Amino acid sequence: MNNQKKKSTLVANIGILVGVLILTSGIAELVVRILYKDTTVMFPRYHTDAVYGDYTLRTIRPDSNFFHTSVDGRWEFTTNRQGFRNYKDFQYAKTEGVIRVIALGDSHTQGFEVHQDFTFSSIIEKHLNHKGFNAEVINTGVSGFSNAEELLLLDNELVKFEPDYVVLGFYGNDFRDNIKSGLFILDSENNLVKTDKNEHIPGVRIQNFIYAIPGVQWLGENSYFYSILFNKVWVFVKKLRTKKPIVDVVDVAVNNSQTFSNYDQMLAAELIEDIYESSKGAGAKFILLDIPSIDKNGLAVSSIGEEFYSLIKDTNDFFQSSHILMQYRGLGVIHQPHGLKHITQFTHAVLGTGIGEYIEADMQPASTHSDFQNKTSTDVQ
Repeated sequence: MNNQKKKSTLVANIGILVGVLILTSGIAELVVRILYKDTTVMFPRYHTDAVYGDYTLRTIRPDSNFFHTSVDGRWEFTTNRQGFRNYKDFQYAKTEGVIRVIALGDSHTQGFEVHQDFTFSSIIEKHLNHKGFNAEVINTGVSGFSNAEELLLLDNELVKFEPDYVVLGFYGNDFRDNIKSGLFILDSENNLVKTDKNEHIPGVRIQNFIYAIPGVQWLGENSYFYSILFNKVWVFVKKLRTKKPIVDVVDVAVNNSQTFSNYDQMLAAELIEDIYESSKGAGAKFILLDIPSIDKNGLAVSSIGEEFYSLIKDTNDFFQSSHILMQYRGLGVIHQPHGLKHITQFTHAVLGTGIGEYIEADMQPASTHSDFQNKTSTDVQ
């Protein structure tokens, strides 16, 4: 009888404890929503690891459906079984007559704060299909990706999809991310050299663990209290590991520095040249897209600076997006004003339409393509 009473008391105490935790969490959630809703983002990390040849890199979790939320909006993400932000899966061998485009890049290319149907990848596909082509655009953007990871992904996986065009969305943060990845260095003669490192999956192991816990995904997408708590813990752990000051748990998408070392720029230029060569080897034309930053007036400017242009040796075309957006000055917002400040649906639409028109013209007689190129692109060859 005494044992039964003890068990009943234990169950009751556990029930009280659970009730108190639920009540406390509810109150905390309410307080956070009242005080911090407008400044809190719920952008849960859904990276996992994938093996490409000899390399293990990040990818978005395959066959997933999730949401990002901030004061600027709520955006749904769907990934295919390959971890790309596409509704459908892709076979390596493409159907005859299909124009296949690969979009490489980071969170701007992925479309971190844009509806899936309005990323520049989706706009390119819509434009080409509207013009009578049979087009498939594969959005392989991964938040935080560097040009080094993009090169390895292209070399070891994406060339198998038989692309006709490869579009690289380049942003100023790539200079820093190339260094952080540690996958490539320059030798004394500025030649690109692979390091001994064959894995770059920052934060992935902890994500694989926590998202195996039931309910965590729901909390990450719906609880402001959880998001703040998780982000604080995340940045604390990063500080312990790096022993360097870190401004925030997630790098804001707007590039805050226009100063890059010569080494940073040379490394990026060499990586881009290898991406061009890989594209060429796969029979694809390479398009370099300069993702815009914004100035203090909210107008589009290059995120990489004029100095870097002269270092780019090889590309079929270079879209200097600030020039393209100039004709739409005052007609739309370039970057989201809050959240992580990624490029907006307006910017994606303009850039996607521009690249779609380029590809459309490229499929036409040489004179037509030449006229279009003179209007919209910067020749860097």
